[in-house]
Amino acid sequence: MEISKYLSDSARQTIKAAVKEAGGNEVFFTGDITSNGLVESVKIGSRGNSHTVPVNFHDARNTSVLIHNHPSGNLLPSEADLNVAACASENGCGFYIINNSATEIYVVVEPVLPHVAKKVNEDEAGEYISEGGPLSKISDSFEERPVQVELLKQIVNAFNDDKIAVFEAGTGVGKSYSYLIPSALWALTNREKVIISTGTINLQQQLCEKDVPAVEKIIGKKIKYVLMKGRQNYVCLRRLNDAASILDLFEGEGDELKKIAEWAQSSPTGSRSDLSFMPTENIWSKVNSESDACMGMRCPYHNDCFVMKVRKEAAGANLIIVNHHLLFADIESRLSGAGYDDAAVLPPYRHIIFDEAHGIENAATSFFSESVNRFKINKLVNQMYRHRKNSEAGHLCSLAILSANEEKAGDAFEFTNKIKLALTNVEITAKDLLTNDYTMRLYEGTARNFGPFLVAVGELTRALGAFADLIRIVMEGVSDDDKDAPCYWESKTILRHLDSYVILLKNFPMWDEKKDDVFWIQKKRLPPDMIRDGGDPEYVILTQTPLDISHLMNDGVFEQMSSVVCTSATLKTGRDYSYWMRRTGVTLAGEDRIIKGEFPSPFPYNKNMLFAVPNDAPLPDNIQYQQYIEMALPRLIQAAAGRTLVLFTSYESLKSAHRTVVACMRGFPGRIMKQGDDDNSKLLEAFKKENESVLFATDSFWQGVDIPGESLSQVIIVKLPFTVPNDPVFVARAEAIEKRGGSSFMELSVPEAVIKFRQGIGRLIRRSDDKGVVVVLDRRIYEKRYGSWFIASMPECKKVYEPLSDITDRINSFIFN
Repeated sequence: MEISKYLSDSARQTIKAAVKEAGGNEVFFTGDITSNGLVESVKIGSRGNSHTVPVNFHDARNTSVLIHNHPSGNLLPSEADLNVAACASENGCGFYIINNSATEIYVVVEPVLPHVAKKVNEDEAGEYISEGGPLSKISDSFEERPVQVELLKQIVNAFNDDKIAVFEAGTGVGKSYSYLIPSALWALTNREKVIISTGTINLQQQLCEKDVPAVEKIIGKKIKYVLMKGRQNYVCLRRLNDAASILDLFEGEGDELKKIAEWAQSSPTGSRSDLSFMPTENIWSKVNSESDACMGMRCPYHNDCFVMKVRKEAAGANLIIVNHHLLFADIESRLSGAGYDDAAVLPPYRHIIFDEAHGIENAATSFFSESVNRFKINKLVNQMYRHRKNSEAGHLCSLAILSANEEKAGDAFEFTNKIKLALTNVEITAKDLLTNDYTMRLYEGTARNFGPFLVAVGELTRALGAFADLIRIVMEGVSDDDKDAPCYWESKTILRHLDSYVILLKNFPMWDEKKDDVFWIQKKRLPPDMIRDGGDPEYVILTQTPLDISHLMNDGVFEQMSSVVCTSATLKTGRDYSYWMRRTGVTLAGEDRIIKGEFPSPFPYNKNMLFAVPNDAPLPDNIQYQQYIEMALPRLIQAAAGRTLVLFTSYESLKSAHRTVVACMRGFPGRIMKQGDDDNSKLLEAFKKENESVLFATDSFWQGVDIPGESLSQVIIVKLPFTVPNDPVFVARAEAIEKRGGSSFMELSVPEAVIKFRQGIGRLIRRSDDKGVVVVLDRRIYEKRYGSWFIASMPECKKVYEPLSDITDRINSFIFN
């Protein structure tokens, strides 16, 4: 074999010198190969004697070729060589033996040549949506958007150059085509998968039902794409069949279970969203797919399994569309040991598009938080064991019949009673601690007060752990022949959840050793329809939340991916992206990998949007502020003839204002609705259809609401959306900033409020012919220094700062003239 085909001159010289320095003994090297198979350079991993050398497995796991010399000059591999070579080949790694002078080589295993990505031509990609291109020929209303073409080209560059891209694209840019076309071209050209991760169900549906099919027509190529949801969204046919066989145990829920069973026989997807009704959480949790309850190939329904079907589709897909939560579930699995080269929750991938990227931090924080309450624990305990009127039931009873450790199950009554007593004590001590508060954080300032609560948590931890151990012992007594029993697989799922709750509960008393997490409790009230006679309407939630997700994002996403594109209409605060990039970990990736760009909306805001702030409003900390709101809102609503979305930061303020406004606008022809009156989607539909209607709303309506046309002509922002100072996670993050000498107000409070503010005003103009007014009743935007951050983040438009009476005249004239 000609050594020059395998090793470069410089690599051979390095090997020769290293062997000489080692006294002619064996030396172990690793090398990386080029696309044509040549090792350009080598790294010394270890040194041995004249007969053997230890393998440096750390280096061996991260290389293309393993190389060592035989001082004897006989290059035939030994048994030990062949064993190492066989292991190396499983990872696509080559194995070479050479002589001491590096003039001869014996190739035991040929390496797998590295994949060389084929770049996408940015100009050709841009032509698809340019004048004279395919889109212009199939769209009757086509109008070239230069900003959209430029965004598309920049996303192509991100793929080509392995970049992390941060792109703000205003409303109307058409960012879906700008990232879908490069994603599809890259995936088809390089036979690689691209993950499209979004924050809302609406956008996922739009991508699958409208945008991707349109892109197929534009590029003239078939795209394999799939919408993936968490497996808990799919019905498990085995669990459904098992539940249907014991319908008499479901106490009034049998009809619902029968409906699901009938639907599953003809459903093409098995997805809960395709049901014609919304099943109760209690019933769905008994029949949905669970990883621990999955029997895999042993399942009698494996060939018809809905989860397996969607996973097979995903394995062959070019584009996989997910939500942020599912993507983070996959990232967590990979960080926990699954790695990035094999399937985990999703198939392996190296490219991600984050749409609605402004929500990444909140989505990651929510996903990586752990919480527990009495309902979660009681549900699991009752599924395993329940004692009523001298009869026993539950999976543990079924397991006991199959188990050699049957007698252990006799302790279940005592153990479950201890859990219930401990749960009661946790709730009592928590409510004593909270008194009139709804949340409280466990930290240095409150630790002394948490004493009785933590004692109660310790009792619950021991009781729950003992019950989990009991289940484990009974399960261990089940023979292999009986492990296909439904009760065994259901118990595996329940045991996993119980173990996770035990870990969370154990962490609470250890809060001071876990500085990277926030520990807090929250009191909530049950909806009226869920309160049973004599039942406690209030319950307590215990939560552990990561203080900072930036390092997790960098380790799990930015370092591991070849390219990541983050896009949203609202990423900037003031004039740059530093806040969002810092909070999400982008800045940890290194300046050389990051590209940024702003792609402004093509909509004529300067003509079509009026921004108004009444200069005679009291400041929000004034006792008369709520009274002013309730006086101003009817006048503003009348000025716009309804057609108004009123955004609040407080539900209490919303309810009071709604009550007053409805009372003083009795003759108004439009409906004045408020969030909470009905399902959010139904409220939005009514608001869209009824031109004169008004909607009072809070958090969930500040973003993701798309109401083009005359139905929405005015957005009123009651107060700048600063996070309330009793949010324990927010306060903990603010304290962390202060401890390192920063200003939590300027580094956290203001930037976070600016992004939410931008989302709120973004509800108004949704297409080029939309016209309307944004009114902010909070004059701090003009009178406080930080207000300039909010003003600078807005599109260029007409602005007025005048008394309310003048503003109402301007609104009426602006909308209707």
